[in-house]
Amino acid sequence: MNHFKAVPFDFVLEELSDLFPQTKPMFGAYSVYVDNKIVLILRHRPSYPDDNGVWIATSMEHHASLQLEFPIMRSIKLLGKGPTGWQVLPLESDEFEESVYRVCQLIRRRDPRIGKIPKPRRKAESKIKVHKSSQKVIKKTPQKISTRLSSPKPQSVKKKSRK
Repeated sequence: MNHFKAVPFDFVLEELSDLFPQTKPMFGAYSVYVDNKIVLILRHRPSYPDDNGVWIATSMEHHASLQLEFPIMRSIKLLGKGPTGWQVLPLESDEFEESVYRVCQLIRRRDPRIGKIPKPRRKAESKIKVHKSSQKVIKKTPQKISTRLSSPKPQSVKKKSRK
């Protein structure tokens, strides 16, 4: 059984092929990276169909100028009320494909309004637990203390809860 789904709107990848785009699954959709920048997310899912289409990675300062070029562009409802940095060219629009081809042209020209450099991912904190039995050994044998002091090991780290 194949668990991989086809990337939606594959014509986008064909249009950007000379830039060697990379795709990664993200939030049930596919992110598109060019030159280490995330430029688009391709989304076509049954949940929240209003936000299906091509999501554009931009910032709020560029909304007005991009809105002139892409009148169908709007904020993504899934991301909450009000404008967000991400904008969508909705699949339901009659001008969807034409708009997507035009945004691909902007990406090919390296338009600075499109694309974000992702924040670096935090490395997972190592979890080293000091067992009570080893603490007893340390107390009883001074030789082990000197060995432990010469190569200290971090104490256990509590995992931060994510909300």
